Amino acid sequence: MIELLKNNKNAIYGGLIATLFTGLGIFLLGNISGYEAKHLMKVSLDGLNMLCNTIVLASATILALLLTLLSVSHGSQNKIKRKHYQQVSVIAKFDVILFISALILFQFFNLPIAESENVPTTWFSIIYWATLGFTSIISGMMITVMLMLYNAVTNLIVIIGLGEDHPMISKEDSEEKID
Repeated sequence: MIELLKNNKNAIYGGLIATLFTGLGIFLLGNISGYEAKHLMKVSLDGLNMLCNTIVLASATILALLLTLLSVSHGSQNKIKRKHYQQVSVIAKFDVILFISALILFQFFNLPIAESENVPTTWFSIIYWATLGFTSIISGMMITVMLMLYNAVTNLIVIIGLGEDHPMISKEDSEEKID
């Protein structure tokens, strides 16, 4: 876990900053009553559905594109260290967590809670704040995944495209090429 944080600290910091930034926007809304929360949920439901739908589609696409990244990595003339493949595995894990979270939230938004007369109005405030909190988290997670993917792709560009020396290249392979 510590290695994960160490290797991806910039990506995780970026996601945390995005989560805190959107969370700050939520905090600035202040305390709202159940009736206001119910109205705000009805108004923002389309945007929240679109956000979750976009994140579900993007994370599914990213997962598929990771296979291409692996193919390019494996086809490289340089022997890439195991660390690169672990990096791709971590990206895939974060991406799957993001996909599942966004899909569950998307399903939650499709429940007609705002139309229900049996739900006490005090609950709408809790549901509204939880909804905004969770969307902030998945937005931050999406940014984290994108930054992690950026790091992996940048490493491959340096190794394969530019042919430069990189810490992800196995030294054993370089020595064999010299002989």
